[in-house]
Amino acid sequence: MRNYILMSDVIGSRSKDQKLLMENFKLCTQYINKKYSEHILSPLTITLGDEFQGIIKDLDSTIKILLDIEEFIIENNFDIKLRYVMVYGKIDTKINNEIAYEMLGEGLTNARNLLNNMKSSGNRFYIDSQNPQKNNIINNSFNIFQHIVDDWKINKDYLLISNLIKYKDYKIVSEKMNKERSLIWKREKSLNLSSYNSIKEILHTITLI
Repeated sequence: MRNYILMSDVIGSRSKDQKLLMENFKLCTQYINKKYSEHILSPLTITLGDEFQGIIKDLDSTIKILLDIEEFIIENNFDIKLRYVMVYGKIDTKINNEIAYEMLGEGLTNARNLLNNMKSSGNRFYIDSQNPQKNNIINNSFNIFQHIVDDWKINKDYLLISNLIKYKDYKIVSEKMNKERSLIWKREKSLNLSSYNSIKEILHTITLI
């Protein structure tokens, strides 16, 4: 049986404060497992300290989870970047719906190999849904998404970006942050929030086609 297998690891984890890294990483998985419990077959489970794996019900939920993790990291000002692989692959054993352990199959092996191979590519996202056309659009879209997001700076940009994502109006954000409207408007433009929202919309839409 084929399933949507999601794996992720922390980029450059060895250079991080290990205690803080684990705390932040756990918060990410706990947040997703609670919010998307109805869309997850096997919960996101930290396996090797700086990696997690889980089984998701469908491609649409997988995309939503990836985007939500990224925004959760920004909202909480976490100093971590994650690398993700999603493979629609075969699992030979029974799916463990309590914890993503003790499962075997070609899909799991392929996902782990792809995640390891990505370490030399610089890409943080790879989706293999077994649909070549859809894969092409999704992966190119995530390349654009990564180009925008990875240019943002923790501490300097994350609070403003989080507010712009939440309130969707620079005028409201200027009031919330007690900043000049013109300053927030300029920062919104320089941070490419319009392009960010557009590429998110593309990613949400392509899975439904």
